[in-house]
Amino acid sequence: MNEIPYKIYLNENEMPDKWYNVRADMKKKPAPILNPGTLQPVTIDELSAIFCRELAEQELDDTTAYFDIPEEIRNFYKMYRPSPLVRAYCLEKKLGTPAHIYYKFEGNNTSGSHKLNSAIAQAYYAKKQGLKGVTTETGAGQWGTALSMACSYFDLDCQVYMVKVSYEQKPFRREVMRTYGAQVTPSPSMNTEVGRKINAEFPGTTGSLGCAISEAVEAAVSQEGYRYVLGSVLAQVLLHQSVIGLETKAAFDKYGIKPDMIIGCAGGGSNLGGLISPFAGEILRGEANYDIIAVEPASCPSLTRGVYAYDFCDTGKVCPLAKMYTLGSGFIPSANHAGGLRYHGMSSVVSELYDQGIISARSVEQTNVFEAAEMFARVEGILPAPESSHAIRVAIDEALKCKETGEAKNIVFGLTGTGYFDMVAYEKYNNGEMTDYIPTDDDLKKSIDTLPKVDL
Repeated sequence: MNEIPYKIYLNENEMPDKWYNVRADMKKKPAPILNPGTLQPVTIDELSAIFCRELAEQELDDTTAYFDIPEEIRNFYKMYRPSPLVRAYCLEKKLGTPAHIYYKFEGNNTSGSHKLNSAIAQAYYAKKQGLKGVTTETGAGQWGTALSMACSYFDLDCQVYMVKVSYEQKPFRREVMRTYGAQVTPSPSMNTEVGRKINAEFPGTTGSLGCAISEAVEAAVSQEGYRYVLGSVLAQVLLHQSVIGLETKAAFDKYGIKPDMIIGCAGGGSNLGGLISPFAGEILRGEANYDIIAVEPASCPSLTRGVYAYDFCDTGKVCPLAKMYTLGSGFIPSANHAGGLRYHGMSSVVSELYDQGIISARSVEQTNVFEAAEMFARVEGILPAPESSHAIRVAIDEALKCKETGEAKNIVFGLTGTGYFDMVAYEKYNNGEMTDYIPTDDDLKKSIDTLPKVDL
């Protein structure tokens, strides 16, 4: 075996030229998404009223294993891809563990996260369709930033509904979006019918991704020449994000390394699904076995405490229904500092993999998350995003278990982005002002009891 460098880089010729669709290798497919009016599987034509046509086709295709990445998208990817797979030697030394810890770093682009992988693809298909612009939501702001960059590149109008608590906590992330030409509105707003309804029902609410999705969808369907785009949850997004896992696997293969454990933070499922898809595919095909762990916040625990059922993807109940692990579309999570993980449900693809036992899940409290984030920053030199730090927390925990057992496991986690716009959160942690909120069973029951009744 070659000596393992600090950073494993692929060259441009080794960058994936196809996206991988893990659904193709799933014998039991994720349940179909449903039209909220008829409760029948949604058609391409129905979905195309909300999404770009080609994206709708990708969303409903669960048999094609690989999709060619258009040359224009690949050329854009080359600005920041392939991204490095880094051996965390300094963290290993700090922990005194025999484990080998790696992280796939997706923060080396101006948007600061993995979100650009799908944003540029969705903007490309919108431009190809001849649209004027797109609407979207954003939680922590990484997706909104990435989409504003992509729309600027293709000269498209970009309208972003940003979860209110993040809009207020992260003014600089908001200003980056505006710098790239996006119109940014705190959600829920009074600009849309659904926003006004949510504000009336939940006075003073800090918002949620479900709220922002509802507003963005309404804005898209009420403007000619616009479509809605989404940065997580959907199968099309996991498809585009598969470049993360494909590159990770190629980098490991280059040095003859097989990871034992693959860890990713989980909110809607975009980065987790992208990282794990090629490895999950090997498990599904019976070619290999891995311990895959999804890590979510204890304040919004859809996998670990939710139910597997059909639910609306948005709080306003205007989007299609998806079968997923969910806390109920009416669940408004606490104003924690991992805005990208404050979603009531989980990707149907990730949910089905979890239900089949292909992956496992854990929930962690935010004070423990920030403890891990600061340890990582001090020894590895990167200030991680709060979302990514959920994966760091569990990677550290697992490496410490290896210290106890003496096992030299290969652990890899997704470092989805940087935390330089999250300094309010770091300030609260450093000042000892951060608290942990864990919803009670009664809190969850209130929203879960409102799930739609679907008999399929």
